[in-house]
Formats: sequence, C-alpha cells, structure tokens
Amino acid sequence: MLTEQRYQKIMDIVDSKKTVTVLELVQKLGISESTVRRDLVSLDKLGKLIRVHGGATSLELQYETADMDISKKSTLNLEQKHAIGKYASSLIMPGDFVYLDAGTTVEIMAGYITEKNANYVTNSVWQAKALSKRDISVTVIGGTFKAVTEAIIGSEAVECLQKYHFTKGFFGTNGISDIAHFSTPEANEASVKRTAITRCKQSYVLADSTKFDKVSAVTFGYIENSTIITTQLAPRNYNNTIYV
Repeated sequence: MLTEQRYQKIMDIVDSKKTVTVLELVQKLGISESTVRRDLVSLDKLGKLIRVHGGATSLELQYETADMDISKKSTLNLEQKHAIGKYASSLIMPGDFVYLDAGTTVEIMAGYITEKNANYVTNSVWQAKALSKRDISVTVIGGTFKAVTEAIIGSEAVECLQKYHFTKGFFGTNGISDIAHFSTPEANEASVKRTAITRCKQSYVLADSTKFDKVSAVTFGYIENSTIITTQLAPRNYNNTIYV
C-alpha cells in the first residue's frame, strides 16, 4: 500500500471514530505497528490529526483542561441527566454500601434515591445535602474542599477511601473516549475518583451524550471495568452500556 493510500485510510478511520488506537489501525490496515506509529507522527506534523499516547484523535475531538463551576454545569442537559439519575437510583438495593462521586448527574441521582436501608458515602457536599433533605444518612469523607466542584479531594480523601469496600459506586465524568477512557481535568480529583472506583464491586459512570468523544487531562477509570449509563442520544456504542 502506497504511503498516501495509508494516510487516507488512517484519516478515514480517525474521522469516523474520533479516537483510534495503534492496535486498531494495525488490525484494520494489516500493516506493522512501526509503520502505523510513523504514519501518525507524519499526519500529526501535517496537522491532520492529534497524536496521543497509544494512538490518535480527530481534530474535532474536544479537549477539556479545566472544570466548569458546578452552579453553571448543573443547568446543562437537564432532561438527559434526570433520566440517567432516576434510573441509576433504582439500582440501589437494601443492604447496599454505596459510593456517590461528585458530579451534577450524580447529584440529580441523589435527589431520586429513596432506599434508606443502604449505607452511603460521598466526597460531594451537594450529594450529602441532597440525601439529607430526604432524611437519608450519609457519610462525607475528609479532605480538602474544592470550591469549583464542591468536592472533597486530596491525600486524606484518598486514604479515607482505601478502607472501604463498596457494593456499588456511581461516578460522574468529564469525558469518555477510546484513548483516555473516563477522564477529568484535575489530577487531585482524578486520584479520588480512581481510588473510589477501584473500591467498588460494581461501578457505574453516569454520562449524558455530550461527554462522549471528549478528553480531559487525567484518566481515572477504564471503559471495560465499569457500566456506562447514558441516553439514546449517545453518539458511541460501548458493550457495557445501559441506555435510558
């Protein structure tokens, strides 16, 4: 296959999928890994795509490097968030030990929770308020308060989470992509999310359709290890996805 033909085939795949791994390109094009990597370097220099660790992303893929203030974020995509949150709340059963991550969709979920015969832990002031309004007991972990997301983060929060073994955990995310998986803009918050998600027997990531094909600075979890709860408007189809 001529170089220009390879370039075009790679671009067709990248433009279609938005994110692609080196292994996927090797399998689809039947060429060596070294050739794929070399072609990605060349296409990146030509400004055709963005080369990232392990693959490439489309120029159209959205990157997010800072958190939006939670008061603004809580007004976006409300119809989808309510559908997702309501369904997610129905998954909580008597006797569950539940972790509720910071995030506006999880906050909306908290407003639908009715199961009082379960135990709840959160790193979110908003989630704690939502549960307490429904006369549901909740434990807030210790740590450093992050005002923009009203989340508890830091080394103390990570240490606190390491002693828990949750039956279910519900998480927000800033981005979902094949390259970065579940990602969030800030490293300290990502550390808390990463620790919490590994302490859950079952983990669910709540994401409206706008979170797909977005990459934030830090990965906190992997698509194959969690169940995504989203709506029919989601532009991507992953195997472990529940559509509401």
